Amino acid sequence: MATTEQVKQYIAAGLDCTHLEVEGDGHHFYAVVVSEAFAGKRLIDRHRLVKEVIKEQLQSNEIHALSIVKAQTPEEWAKQQG
Repeated sequence: MATTEQVKQYIAAGLDCTHLEVEGDGHHFYAVVVSEAFAGKRLIDRHRLVKEVIKEQLQSNEIHALSIVKAQTPEEWAKQQG
């Protein structure tokens, strides 16, 4: 069973993030991911990109579920933070 810190490390290892938050209870995790890699991508493609990074952990059931709360570019994140 993965910890929030491990999930954060898995995502950060596969995706260059400018901001990354992960919360969860060991089974279900929730992530806020901010990355330049999302530029020009639709929301569904942003989610797929994150899921692809942790594909192995999802398949092995180390991570049971990951909900992506936000997948934004640094510019989108900055605007929202106001």
